[in-house]
Amino acid sequence: MSPPTDVKEVVESEIKEWHFHIYFHQRNADEHQAALELRDAVLRLRRDGAFVAVPLFRVNTDPIGPHPVGSYEIWCPSESFVSVYSYLCLNRGNLSVLIHPLTREERKDHEIRQAWLGPPFPLDLSTLPVRSDEIPLQYASLKLGYSSTAPQLTLEERKRLGANVEQILKGEKEAAKAPSD
Repeated sequence: MSPPTDVKEVVESEIKEWHFHIYFHQRNADEHQAALELRDAVLRLRRDGAFVAVPLFRVNTDPIGPHPVGSYEIWCPSESFVSVYSYLCLNRGNLSVLIHPLTREERKDHEIRQAWLGPPFPLDLSTLPVRSDEIPLQYASLKLGYSSTAPQLTLEERKRLGANVEQILKGEKEAAKAPSD
């Protein structure tokens, strides 16, 4: 299988919302406390405008769904993904973080489209649906992620930007050149 290179197809399939699951061993008081402190820090930073990230109100002190240990979820729109990812990379301490996209294919999102900060945990994928008819948008009232109303670049604008980048990179010895097809 070759990865797609059609700009329209790639743009239309872009992931717009993500989950970060912060894991802690539920019988480890230090890990549990560290996870709660990280959650409070994310909430403060959201309040102060660093990024948009929405921790679910519930902190699971027991395994739930596919998650084998204590955890909580942080929803993040693509508009804030880099900021939240960067923050968690730098500040997760010894906690593991499961990162996965939100698409109609929840099982694939957790099984083959996921990434981890810290050591991975085995997931119970049997609890997840293979495919849903609905886009799994959350917090539509924020008008971010799949609910965004912001104007998007047209395909022509994207092509002009790409051509400009290629022109600039011609003088960079270390930059790979795009195929000329």
